[in-house]
Amino acid sequence: MKGRAVGVVAILGAIALAGCMPSAQMQASEQAEAAKELTQALGDRTPGTPRDCISTSDSDAPQVIDDHTILYKPVGRTLWRNDLAASCPGLRPYTTLIVEVHGSQICRNDRFRVLDPGTTIPSAYCMFGKFTPYEMAK
Repeated sequence: MKGRAVGVVAILGAIALAGCMPSAQMQASEQAEAAKELTQALGDRTPGTPRDCISTSDSDAPQVIDDHTILYKPVGRTLWRNDLAASCPGLRPYTTLIVEVHGSQICRNDRFRVLDPGTTIPSAYCMFGKFTPYEMAK
């Protein structure tokens, strides 16, 4: 009976491990897609010196790349990349950002929350990092 119990535990362990494989493959696929999206969005733009704040009037709606990268598409020539200091759980493409704006700027360490499509309860708070400008070649 002891050998049978060990065999059952081994089978259950193998099933649990197999359940993780698609998740790892899916994560790798998502990371590759995020890298591709970021490369396409930045194109041949040149990065500038990171800043603490951007004006809300200088950018359009945010584009979420992955759980630690957000792009603010330009109204003018500058695309703004924000690399969060820490990953933000639930932050992924097609989620909605609920940003706490104080005044006319979004700044490093300002807080935001994430809302998944079809839900009404936002995530825990996340914080912006520095904003790096990416300029079009002249």
